[in-house]
Amino acid sequence: MISTHPLLPKLKQLKLSGMLGTLDLRAEQATQEQLSPLEFFALLLDDELERREQNRMNYRLATSGCNPAKTLSHFDFSAAPGVNRSFITDLATGAFIQRHENVLFCGPTGVGKTHLANALGVEALKRNFRVISKSTFRLLSDLNASRANGSYNRQMTTLLRADLLILDDFGLQPLPPPAIQDLYEIICERYECGSILVTSNRAFEEWAEVFNNDLLSSAALDRLTHHAHSLIIQGESYRQLSRRKEALLKAKS
Repeated sequence: MISTHPLLPKLKQLKLSGMLGTLDLRAEQATQEQLSPLEFFALLLDDELERREQNRMNYRLATSGCNPAKTLSHFDFSAAPGVNRSFITDLATGAFIQRHENVLFCGPTGVGKTHLANALGVEALKRNFRVISKSTFRLLSDLNASRANGSYNRQMTTLLRADLLILDDFGLQPLPPPAIQDLYEIICERYECGSILVTSNRAFEEWAEVFNNDLLSSAALDRLTHHAHSLIIQGESYRQLSRRKEALLKAKS
């Protein structure tokens, strides 16, 4: 039992208690393969480093808002023929984040915009980038609510410091004046300092309506679209296609 292992107190003191998970396995491997003490120790260190990296990844995922199940490997490119796979693969390298460039996905509901955005967020997390992903309305509502408890400055700083900020469903719901001002500030402050990935089911020409102010929209969208990679995804809702396939299967059974 790990909880009663004689080495547990010492490993806990050294903050290496995770080693117990593979200690007996590695000890047996060392005996069978006649490994030297240094080789045995190196295996334990590799296990510990892998465990710590996995814990860090799990923490980054949990705090980012990204869905770990929506990855590029789970995206059905065959159902979205208008999506250039090599273009998405290039974005997945994170080079656009290093260059502080933006990514804009536009298209009707259900064509995979959110999945792709989330998948790129997961890829960025794997490369140790700081990522925050939320629906635009929810992010701005939470930010506005933070004014009441005094955490507004801290939350705004977190949003500005993220390497990649994913604003999902941009323009889906009308925004109150404080949220519009916050959105403007976020876009302006992150300009050429941090990347923003936006998904929207509204045409690019309609994005100005989100701000309900010609001056704000002009200044914000000029910064958002400068140094930006744009992708218009066309096609039918993947969810609707799936429902029809399920209905056909049920009808045949």
